[in-house]
Amino acid sequence: MSDKIYFKSDSKFNFKKHMLNVMTRAHHRIAPGHAEKTATKLLLTPVRAKPKHAAPNEMVEGSISSKEGLLKTYQIGSGPVWVLTHGWSGSANQFFPLMQHIAQQGYTALAFDHPAHGNSEGSVGHLPAFVYGLEAVLDSTEHVEGVIAHSMGCAAAIECKHPKLADKPLLLIAPVLDYVSNLFGSIERSGYSMRLFRSVVSKVENEYNYPMTSVDPFAKLKSRSAQCIIVHDQNDRFAQFTVSKQAATEMSKVKLIETQGLGHGRILQSDQAKEAFEELVTP
Repeated sequence: MSDKIYFKSDSKFNFKKHMLNVMTRAHHRIAPGHAEKTATKLLLTPVRAKPKHAAPNEMVEGSISSKEGLLKTYQIGSGPVWVLTHGWSGSANQFFPLMQHIAQQGYTALAFDHPAHGNSEGSVGHLPAFVYGLEAVLDSTEHVEGVIAHSMGCAAAIECKHPKLADKPLLLIAPVLDYVSNLFGSIERSGYSMRLFRSVVSKVENEYNYPMTSVDPFAKLKSRSAQCIIVHDQNDRFAQFTVSKQAATEMSKVKLIETQGLGHGRILQSDQAKEAFEELVTP
């Protein structure tokens, strides 16, 4: 499903949303098992978007094994490794222009498609799968210099407890730092049955032993000691800019670079994102 249902902030009433609520609640009440299967397929299936950027000639493609199946990897450059992790319904392809810039600065850019995204295996996606996917990539890499993340990938990077990230800098682009409230609020505004959605979430929690009550990217970012730069557009419709601004205000290690008119996706190709990377790697 498109990222719009997860991160859209429109709260206006409309009849279609009302009817969706009525129908999904009735479905769950009459046939709970079938309703949960349908909801899992609908709400946990990301869109595999068509690639927008051609792969550079120097790009090396590969794959690694993970708990979620084979993950497609993309690597360019030489030198210390920066891992790039995309967001919901995204793919590594979104990072290709930025990866070329990283390589030109004397570093290796290593991106990958999360489970059920891009060219990786898997049929459903969620935050635990994102975290496990990132952990698999980190396990496959001897040393990591830092992480660049976008949208929901930012939440996964902050939530990840892999020791290779313990003291590494982060470049967060359009981050969703209020992940849980954003997720549940967006589903509620969509009109979908919240009881049914919570049932789907509960199954994921139990399967992965990953309770949603433990998910708090904002608080965990505050406890990190390494430098972090956030690049965020003031008019981002899918991830709240005000939360990023709050993080930069309250956290001494966090710097915010504001943009205008770049939205949630185009910001990945911005000069500000490239400049933020340069600042993180400058001694």
